[in-house]
Amino acid sequence: MTDSTRADQRPADTDNGAPRGASAPSSGPEAPISAPETTAGTKVRIGDRVFSTVATASGAFVVALIAAIGIFLLIRAVPALQVDQVNFLFSREWNTSNPNDMSFGIIDLAWITVASSVVALVIAMPIACGIALFLTQYAPRALARPFAYIVDLLAAVPSVIYGLWGYLVLGPVLKPVALWLNQNLGWVPIFADGNAPTDSGANVFTAGIVLAVMILPTITGVSREVFQRTPNMHIEGALALGATQWEVVRTTVFPFGRNGFIGGSMLGLGRALGETVALTIILSMSTAPPNYSVFDAGATFASKIALGSGEFNNNLQVGAYISAGLVLFIITFAVNALARWIENSSGKGKA
Repeated sequence: MTDSTRADQRPADTDNGAPRGASAPSSGPEAPISAPETTAGTKVRIGDRVFSTVATASGAFVVALIAAIGIFLLIRAVPALQVDQVNFLFSREWNTSNPNDMSFGIIDLAWITVASSVVALVIAMPIACGIALFLTQYAPRALARPFAYIVDLLAAVPSVIYGLWGYLVLGPVLKPVALWLNQNLGWVPIFADGNAPTDSGANVFTAGIVLAVMILPTITGVSREVFQRTPNMHIEGALALGATQWEVVRTTVFPFGRNGFIGGSMLGLGRALGETVALTIILSMSTAPPNYSVFDAGATFASKIALGSGEFNNNLQVGAYISAGLVLFIITFAVNALARWIENSSGKGKA
């Protein structure tokens, strides 16, 4: 039997050498898959359009509101600044009783405000970070939830209660600590004698600790939320490589949540800068110029405005206090800008 005869008798189970059921190879390039036809000018859903409009209007409203506040403060402050008899930024005087002869400066107000807020931030940041890490990484769930509620409840305590507690309770307790710092570290200007008795308890040192307790819930709450959002894959990967719990926190959890921790700290700083009643109770015992020590007493921007409300019967006198408020407004913006710079320079997830 010849080869041609065998070929004729072979079952037709192939097609050009391809097995049965397989498609034959195409002789040319495949045609492109056409995209599904769409109707020209598809209408946007009404809900999407309404939401977009509301979101845009809300953002524009916030920006316009902040700008309006700044413009209002500037307009009301300029007339008073024009009749000020001393340098507004560097003078230590504050005499606004006579609208025709006013002398007011903010250098002392700035020192008391910034010093008390910085003391509070230095104390509150490590404690808040430790609490947030404990609640998210170490504490059992049955303990973490009620403990977090207790920390959050600190934000519900009225500031006047904090002020009374700081002046009547915390101040006397801190007297030995203040005396020890003053006697042993008094050669450092920050711990030198202030304008108030060191053992009085009514000074920036006490006020800073009270502020630290007040801003603790803010920093802890934000930090706890960002630490909880660390991807489990990162944590499990570190554990799989043999990392201890502390190494997991140091290499994965904290780098991931560092920006949130910084942002929460800046929110707490803003809260401390604007505190009024508590600092008025603790720091208002002295009107002498401060010696730029943590044992100084005096007034912050906010407490000075509150204490001077009795003089709000003349536009120029009101303008003097509004000028102080304008400086506090600018400081707040500077703090936010600093927070943004730190956040951008740190970079999320970098060790």
